[in-house]
Amino acid sequence: MKFKEKVKAIQMRKYGRSYREIIKETNVSKSTISLWLKDIELTPRQKEKLLQGREISRYAGAKAQQRRRIERTEEIMNNAREELPNLSGNELFLPGLMLYWAEGAKSNETIKFSNPDPLMIKLMMRWFREICDVPEKKFRIALHIHEILSRKNAEKYWSKVTNIPLSQFQKTFVKPTSLGQRKNILYNGTCVICVYDKNLFRRMQGWKAGFLKRMSIN
Repeated sequence: MKFKEKVKAIQMRKYGRSYREIIKETNVSKSTISLWLKDIELTPRQKEKLLQGREISRYAGAKAQQRRRIERTEEIMNNAREELPNLSGNELFLPGLMLYWAEGAKSNETIKFSNPDPLMIKLMMRWFREICDVPEKKFRIALHIHEILSRKNAEKYWSKVTNIPLSQFQKTFVKPTSLGQRKNILYNGTCVICVYDKNLFRRMQGWKAGFLKRMSIN
């Protein structure tokens, strides 16, 4: 048995030191430390101090994580701005960027574009594939349809439009049919393109910021 280490561990615990601090000082496993110290009771003040220490540590960790996220976001956005000269020569780039800016999701770093027009959906699918290099497995499709429509037929229709298999479709949202909706026999619901990629969202934000700067709009 590591007698010296045990004595030191007990003394440290009696002074209100945390298990983490004791393990670091004695270089003994957590399971052994727990066994040695299981019968040592801390005073209410010592418990309060340890709790405050853990809260401070968690706060510091959260702030560090937040700082890393901000730094990473800035790095991605700066790199995206530098891509603009090359991307601007692609006739698909700007229309897709403007459409997403107008119709796409803007919060929670979630990429979602919804529209009932199949041609617009085809255009944006091409934009995500060719400009954003989104892997096929990352696409998810969600549908919003009226109850008058066949869910099965709508899903098959949009699967063909997007060229995304039904296995990558999310649960279809069905809503009550209005009188006006009954008159539009060509309506097949609204298609939502979803891509869950925070780094791509940040990259797209960088493209937008770079474009606005180039246009002297701020």
